[in-house]
Amino acid sequence: MKIIVFGATGNTGRRVLARGVNKGHELTAFVRNPRKLYEQQGEQIAGQVKVIAKDIMDPESVCEALSQQDAAIIAAGHAGQGEDFVRIVDNIVSQCEDNTRFSGRVWLMGGAGLLDIPYTDLIGNNLPGFPPMYQTHNRNLDRLRQTNLDWSVMCPGTMVESADLPSSVRLHVCTDILPVPVPETIKNFSEAEVAGHLFSRLKELDVTYEDVANCMLNHLELAGPFKGKRVGLAYQSELQVR
Repeated sequence: MKIIVFGATGNTGRRVLARGVNKGHELTAFVRNPRKLYEQQGEQIAGQVKVIAKDIMDPESVCEALSQQDAAIIAAGHAGQGEDFVRIVDNIVSQCEDNTRFSGRVWLMGGAGLLDIPYTDLIGNNLPGFPPMYQTHNRNLDRLRQTNLDWSVMCPGTMVESADLPSSVRLHVCTDILPVPVPETIKNFSEAEVAGHLFSRLKELDVTYEDVANCMLNHLELAGPFKGKRVGLAYQSELQVR
């Protein structure tokens, strides 16, 4: 499968690139700094990747890069960039829509704050105490919801380098809702209390970069189970809900 990765030298993008090559896919890396990519990946991986070093805000360059691709993984930008992040995502999504030679899957990186909180009509990003910059993720999700593209948003908690997990623990994947048990009594909490409860349990949402990359790469088919969904990840544990 032909996959283009935007932001291929970032923490997530570089893992997607390496794992994708190892899985036998044909990878294209859209980057600002090709030298950084070669330093990160080494000759074995970098030599198998097509590299495009152009301006990610240039519609023509992005549109051309998308031609003949089967999937696009948007790992470029981050919430701390504010409006620039929103513009990056809007430009890539717009070119995916407009390019008649691209009809593939689109994965966008979001965050766990986009996921529904069970028994409520709330999401984390809208709760008191959550950093306002995460509202950019809300806007990027709204942009995708306006399109007819086959899209998914990856919504991990804090991503970590590695996790030392017991053999009995496995990755739990869910759609649209937080992937950790939540007590039904949360429906009686104030928004501030809901926020406090979530803050106390953030470590349960830690997940490795590798598992995030693998999940996206394992779900690149059109009209798959994650189409139009927000995808949450967590490691299944025996921690009891408090």
